[in-house]
Amino acid sequence: MRTAAILATLGVASCAVAEDVLYSRRRLSKRFMDSHGNYNMTFIHVNDVHAHLDEYAKSGSDCTDPSKGCFGGYARIKTKVEELRETYPDHLLLNAGDEFQGTLFFSYYGGEKIADTINNLNFDVMTLGNHEWDKGDEELGKFLKNLTFPIVSCNVKSEYEALNKTVKNYHIFDKHKLAIIGATTETTKGISNVGNETSFLDVTTEVQKAIWEIRNTTDIRRIVALTHIGYEEDQKLAKNTEGLSLIVGGHSHTLVGDMPNAAGKYPTIVEDKSGKEVFIVTSYRWGEYLGSIDLTFDKQGRALSYHGAPIHMTNTTKFEKSLQDKILAWRKPFEEFSNKVIGTTKNELDQTTCQKEDCLLGQAMTDAMLDYRRNISKNVGDELADFAFMNAGGIRATIGPGNITRGAILTSFPFGNALVQLPYSGKDLRKIIEGWVSRESQFSKKKTTSWFQISKGIKIEYNPDNDPGSKLISVSVGDKPLDDDRQDYRVVTLDFVARGGDNLVEPTTESAALDTDSDIFEAYVKANTPLTNELEKRVIVTDKKTPDSTLTTGGNNATSTSKAGYGSSGTSDARGSSGAASSLNMPIVFAFAVAAIVSFVM
Repeated sequence: MRTAAILATLGVASCAVAEDVLYSRRRLSKRFMDSHGNYNMTFIHVNDVHAHLDEYAKSGSDCTDPSKGCFGGYARIKTKVEELRETYPDHLLLNAGDEFQGTLFFSYYGGEKIADTINNLNFDVMTLGNHEWDKGDEELGKFLKNLTFPIVSCNVKSEYEALNKTVKNYHIFDKHKLAIIGATTETTKGISNVGNETSFLDVTTEVQKAIWEIRNTTDIRRIVALTHIGYEEDQKLAKNTEGLSLIVGGHSHTLVGDMPNAAGKYPTIVEDKSGKEVFIVTSYRWGEYLGSIDLTFDKQGRALSYHGAPIHMTNTTKFEKSLQDKILAWRKPFEEFSNKVIGTTKNELDQTTCQKEDCLLGQAMTDAMLDYRRNISKNVGDELADFAFMNAGGIRATIGPGNITRGAILTSFPFGNALVQLPYSGKDLRKIIEGWVSRESQFSKKKTTSWFQISKGIKIEYNPDNDPGSKLISVSVGDKPLDDDRQDYRVVTLDFVARGGDNLVEPTTESAALDTDSDIFEAYVKANTPLTNELEKRVIVTDKKTPDSTLTTGGNNATSTSKAGYGSSGTSDARGSSGAASSLNMPIVFAFAVAAIVSFVM
């Protein structure tokens, strides 16, 4: 890298890390067009807020004890945004998508209150995340019509009128002589509820087309990409295009900066196809950080220098009162329902590692799925299921130790996906599991878009250093090695996965949908409270190079069921592939069991 990063001594209130100042060929200019034609511009940005309109605890659940730390909240973000706007008059406020899905604000209100909130902040432009399609094209269209700022995504092509008329390839800010191009992950079709009239084209191709169109038809040279494709894909986009100076991204929930466990620098600097530098920034998830980067452009549109860092949105930043009052009022209709205590847990049911390895909440959920299905089978005299699995992207938030509320369960499992059981041969099951650990389907050769979680009754051993297609070392089901010749393995999963979501299995619709994931977990908590689950090694990393069949799971775990007979034959009626109905006897069902869709990468 030709540029040299220098830690600035300037402190910034509420900033989680020391700000950086980078000098690249020229020194940092003042905030106006100087005699060389250099121009200063500030970009303030969020991504992947996921309906966290109000502050939350570190786990992602509601903030009930501010003394332990509370984060995010749009009223807090608004306070900081207004401060930055006053300090830096030449600015843009950018939203990199995934406003939908993640808390009861979305489950109860859909996109209505999210639209009210982000309009209140006066965003300048937004791109679309995959979760914006979680309720389908029609609901997204209604949401977009209520927004008061431009929406951009150059690779989204739709014949649906509400999208076609609203979503543009890019937006030009004449005041700043600057264009912002939007882009959305191509995987959206497989991980959300996209209609047949909408498609997602290759991001790199479409972004480059938009760059050339802007350059050939206008005098704009300052070009920024606002993306929802993920941190690694942002770097690939920078390397494989030319003409961008800045990429503001989202989707992968990546922490960047100088804080512990950061995945990279803020900004990350990559050279494009022509050897020019592109700055890449993103701001983690849920509004915990507000990104802020000040760039100096030369007259050719190249970024010469930067000043900025992610700002940590802790409870040291005050709420903007009028917006916070609205948010608190919106909570009231669902608070009594969501605050009902279902049971307790001794240990924290962690979600944070679900996308890379075993996690306790994933194990508890898949155990609940397996117990539920086995109890049904016992009641009707069927053969028992062998094991359960789910996509890690369907697990959205950690549940802390102590009381487990209905709201916490719905926040962790907000999608309303329904349980299904699928039959597999041992041979096909081996290929499926190889696809999981290789992160590439061995049937379609498509990349998988989520890691997985498995129940008791199965153990998997793999070598991540082996070539894709050869990573799987051993699988045991029950107390026996996986038998390629067996034709009747019974596997429990979610209908989203069964239909091909995240490319974890070959798509099928030939299965009856049972209760929803959140209902099943609520019943599991009631039956087993207090939960004493502890993390087990079910997916094991090894340095073995060749497959073997020596690993077993142990008989007790393979045959255990829950303490109560929930999931009786009276709850086993199929309710269609959407899995949208709830079996809970409650006065308000509204939209908690959302149509069967699930998420993303992290």
